[in-house]
Amino acid sequence: MGSPLRVLHVVVNMNRGGAETLIMNLYRNMDRTKVQFDFLTYKEGAFDAEIKALGGKVHRIPYITEAGHRGFIRGLRNFLRSNPDYKIIHSHMDKMSGFVLRAARKENVPIRIAHSHNTESEGNFLARTYKWYAGSQVQAYATHYYACSKAAANWLFKNKARKAFILKNGIETNLFQYCQETRKSIRSELKINEDTLVLGHVGRFSPQKNHLFLLDIFAEVNKKLPDSVLVLAGDGPLKTELKEKVTALKLDKKVRFLGIREDIHKLLQAFDLFVFPSFHEGLPVTLIEAQGSGLSCFISDTITNEVDMKVGLIKHLPLANKEKWIKQITDFNKNKQTRKINQQALNNQGYDIRKTAELTQTSYLSLGEKAV
Repeated sequence: MGSPLRVLHVVVNMNRGGAETLIMNLYRNMDRTKVQFDFLTYKEGAFDAEIKALGGKVHRIPYITEAGHRGFIRGLRNFLRSNPDYKIIHSHMDKMSGFVLRAARKENVPIRIAHSHNTESEGNFLARTYKWYAGSQVQAYATHYYACSKAAANWLFKNKARKAFILKNGIETNLFQYCQETRKSIRSELKINEDTLVLGHVGRFSPQKNHLFLLDIFAEVNKKLPDSVLVLAGDGPLKTELKEKVTALKLDKKVRFLGIREDIHKLLQAFDLFVFPSFHEGLPVTLIEAQGSGLSCFISDTITNEVDMKVGLIKHLPLANKEKWIKQITDFNKNKQTRKINQQALNNQGYDIRKTAELTQTSYLSLGEKAV
């Protein structure tokens, strides 16, 4: 048997974000004798050791913040020139993929995939302008378009969106099935009583995730339901600001900051309700995981309906109306639902990672043949 096809994934770093979790889920479920993943990153990541253990390589070059624009472009081109064997480059940097794929085209990489994981850019006016300029080059230099949802495809690819391959954010469905024993174990670890209402959130502490809104809602919910806690899993630049707000609201004993967890599939069992008021999302894998564990999800109406697995667990709520969120959560506490769902429902919607990995592997191998 010959060597596997090596696909180069370009990401800022391989930490436990939504896109990175999807890539790792795919990677673990690939036939790695046929397709192997390598990574071009700019910072260390939590998954680096596992990538190497699975046979992948983690390359690193300086990012724009360290190298400046010209240094970044030069670093990309020098790397690709020094590694001419990569025939498929798969960029997960949303609008910044424009620069990556332009460099790849100039270094004669035949297959250049742009992957959209979002529906809006982050940052201040200058950052957004820079990303707009980068994004304006995606269509000129990508040979193939991938997206996590139709909404994400429309945002990045505009009139080429219909050409996008929708690569669904699949999960290992069996891993997330609800388990009463796991619920008791995690609640015991967190010192939370069985009858306490647990609101949960998993996500990076960044403006996009709208944690300040979440804290405002919880402060009011806790006044009405004193036996309630908010559990936050994640890390990010707003952590200090969020902790200060929790202290100002006198909720230090009611809000738990757990940091980055490797056992999200277990943690979800301990929650009663998943609250997710993001300003924008592509298609969050955490919401697929939450539904896979039979967890009701109250989410912002800015998030695409494509995230609904049709198992009656998604409720969209308006960000302009905090009172509605508060009422829905307090009403939910009176009528908690059973956590058992038909796992086949996620498979039917195409969110079983084994199926997703099989489709992706077939796609890569087909592209690899064209690149020869």
